[in-house]
Amino acid sequence: MPDLRNMNDFVEDYMRVFQMQRVSAIALLIFLGIHMAVMHYPPWEIDFSKVVAERLGNPIWKAIDIGFLFFVLMHALAGSYVVLTDIQRVNTFKRVLAGAAIVLGIVAFIYGTMTIMAFHPPV
Repeated sequence: MPDLRNMNDFVEDYMRVFQMQRVSAIALLIFLGIHMAVMHYPPWEIDFSKVVAERLGNPIWKAIDIGFLFFVLMHALAGSYVVLTDIQRVNTFKRVLAGAAIVLGIVAFIYGTMTIMAFHPPV
């Protein structure tokens, strides 16, 4: 008879990752919509030599970019984790993969946030 406690843990872990994927997908639709409307299809004439300096000089846009970065990383790493744990041979290394994904996500988020925050528009 299979151990139902392990099965319940597996289902709970998988559902948590599944929910993270769905929440991050909805957030990505919102952030991507904002990004596309402002950067690629604005109703005004856009000068790309100035737009990056203007956007990253504004704290609200910095917060939007950091939020976008967070949800991109969450979605990508959760998706990679699900794909890798579908392979039976990798299944024994689930905790190592989860830990590596968390560490990679934290490092990438810190690096990306530092890059966004370090930008100061030329005066």
